[in-house]
Amino acid sequence: MTNFDFAPLFRSTVGFDRMMRLLETQAGEAPSYPPYNIEKTGDDAYRITMAVAGFAAADLEVVVRENTLTVVGRGTPDADGTKFLHRGIARRAFERRFELADSIKVVGSALDNGLLHIELKREIPESAKPRTIPIAAANQPQAYIDQKAA
Repeated sequence: MTNFDFAPLFRSTVGFDRMMRLLETQAGEAPSYPPYNIEKTGDDAYRITMAVAGFAAADLEVVVRENTLTVVGRGTPDADGTKFLHRGIARRAFERRFELADSIKVVGSALDNGLLHIELKREIPESAKPRTIPIAAANQPQAYIDQKAA
């Protein structure tokens, strides 16, 4: 029997179940710059960490529009005219998009030692939370059932 590794299919969505993530996958190879991690930091908390070495906070923009989180990096050319023999630290412009579930909210971001951390939290509305429905015995009067439900 052949085993398939579906890990690459789960890279760009947060808060969806695995089947939804499979449906959201784009055809072809996903862009690999800048590298990032998606971590689960608690029962209802997530963190996206992107390696953005060489970018200042002013060069980065984090935007949430509807269910899409977009991180944009604006690379700036070196003003001092430095000539590189080898340039391994990329500072090219990028745009990375993440599809978020309806219940996922972005609660903050921070740039620390070349890593951009974006904090996410799952906020489930009261109407979507499970409710316990009391079960009444067949011989109990309706007033008792109404009183117990309240």
